[in-house]
Amino acid sequence: MTKKVLLLLADGFEALEAAGFTDVFGWAAIDGSVGIELVSAGLRTPLRATFGFSVIPQKLVSELDLSEFDALAIPGGFDGAGFYNDALSEPFLDVIRTFETRGKPVASVCVASISLGAAGVLHGRRATTYHQAGGIRKTQLESHGALFVDEAIVEDDGLISSTGPGTAIEVALRLLAKLTSDLNASHIRRLMRVPESNPAWLARPQVGIA
Repeated sequence: MTKKVLLLLADGFEALEAAGFTDVFGWAAIDGSVGIELVSAGLRTPLRATFGFSVIPQKLVSELDLSEFDALAIPGGFDGAGFYNDALSEPFLDVIRTFETRGKPVASVCVASISLGAAGVLHGRRATTYHQAGGIRKTQLESHGALFVDEAIVEDDGLISSTGPGTAIEVALRLLAKLTSDLNASHIRRLMRVPESNPAWLARPQVGIA
């Protein structure tokens, strides 16, 4: 049975973070052991990527039947590009709540975990986000009841969060493994020539003193 994944895009999203999902699931659709369909959607069209070019999502959120999807993927973005205008809006947060309520996997990259927190799905759960000296995003995540973990990628049951664009492919591969199998994800990793992540790097704090 084909697995259907929703790529939820906010205006001002980070293109590299979205590309981690489009490429991993695109390769999996062609060469994987299980059928995969990735559908991009936003609250508006066109959408602006972080660094200025426009993207036309396949669907508007208002057009979707969320019950058709098996997982949700959310790339982060930049405040200066207007990311949080969409990413913290109720229609955007309602999508996250729907997937969480139905027990379906949700993967976020970088500051998209702030959306997870605002949606109320991180209370008492381990998560991470992009963290700089001063800890603005860390504090924001914790204000929603999340248990901040300063590691590159953090999994808590069906939720995956990460720290920045460089983690996007790894997050996508982990989501693929949840939807299909570790064997299938490893197969796609090899085909794409994606190296295994270094455990020491995955555990390294983003700043010396959190």
